[in-house]
Amino acid sequence: IIVISGLLLASVIARVLTHSITQRVIHLNRAVQQLQKGNLNVRTTMGKEIESMDELGHLSRSFNQMAHQLQTIFNELETTNDQLEQRVRDRTLELSDTVKQLQKTQAQLVQTEKMSSLGQMVAGVAHEINNPVSFIYGNISPAYEYIDELLHLIQLYKAHYPAPETEIKHHIETIDLDFVQQDLLKLLDSIREGAVRIREIVKSLRIFSRLDEAEFKDVDLHAGLDSTLMLLHNRLKYANKQEGITIKKQYGPLPTVNCYPGQLNQVFMNILSNAIDALEMHQPKVLAEVHCGGDTALMSPPAPDRAICIATDVVDHVWALIQISDNGPGMPDHVREHLFDPFFTTKPIGKGTGLGLSVSYQIIVERHKGQLWCESNPGQGTTFKIKIPINQML
Repeated sequence: IIVISGLLLASVIARVLTHSITQRVIHLNRAVQQLQKGNLNVRTTMGKEIESMDELGHLSRSFNQMAHQLQTIFNELETTNDQLEQRVRDRTLELSDTVKQLQKTQAQLVQTEKMSSLGQMVAGVAHEINNPVSFIYGNISPAYEYIDELLHLIQLYKAHYPAPETEIKHHIETIDLDFVQQDLLKLLDSIREGAVRIREIVKSLRIFSRLDEAEFKDVDLHAGLDSTLMLLHNRLKYANKQEGITIKKQYGPLPTVNCYPGQLNQVFMNILSNAIDALEMHQPKVLAEVHCGGDTALMSPPAPDRAICIATDVVDHVWALIQISDNGPGMPDHVREHLFDPFFTTKPIGKGTGLGLSVSYQIIVERHKGQLWCESNPGQGTTFKIKIPINQML
């Protein structure tokens, strides 16, 4: 009986111990499976049994420590990964800005080199043209004197020999001597006018193509504006094969300005060319009156079909202000906001590069420490305003 009772008791105790150990092993196994699936928050929680000193208790505590360490390491990795991603984003943004700046700088260098080459070519052409034109212009006055003397001689012959020989009389009738005498002076007047015109163009070319990037000079901006208008004369006269574009000048008492004149002439050329393009591409029947120097009534009534106004003034005794306005179609905000971005253009392919205003902005803002901005609304024309210091040394 004692043996049987002992066996039964031992069996019961064995089953209880086995069940307890099995449950703990099952619980630990489930925790391991959860950890394996990526649940780093899993822990073995079996009450006081986890504090026991047996092997399963040690194993449970070791598991919890391992899970805690894994969670800590994972959190640190996530933080490090976020920091790396942010650094990559920042670096990518910096590289993108650098690439854009390099593209802008490259475009500006190309444009500057083109303008420098153009300036050298124009200066050379102007010099070569100036020599023969000066020769022609210098000989016009003596030609007038000689022709006057010859015409006077012919009059003397007529007075003293009213009845010339038949052959001479026939030749006089053939060439219509009276008409030749009258038209010859008109031809000389035309030659002189053409020579003067060529001299003015040559002078404008020489002013426009000044190669003076190394230093500032005191110059008359009105002369630069007039030389630019002279070079654009044909486009202004025959804009879109229509009646042309009217130019209104409202020059104020502007003193000489310390600047890079060649570069400013480039800015004037870019802005005036854009104004001509806008007026050429728009129907004149919807054009509004041009705004000139803040006064909207100078060109009206009635406002011309196509008009550009150039106004200059002094602001606060230290700034030179140049305003170039047109009565073209104007532009919406989303276009005006990107006008000075490199390669931005609204012109058809092959018509514009999108560099003119970008380079102009650099010349005014960076090279002359001035300001360049645009005021425009759809249907109300466009005004570009340039403000630069009169004296760069102040």
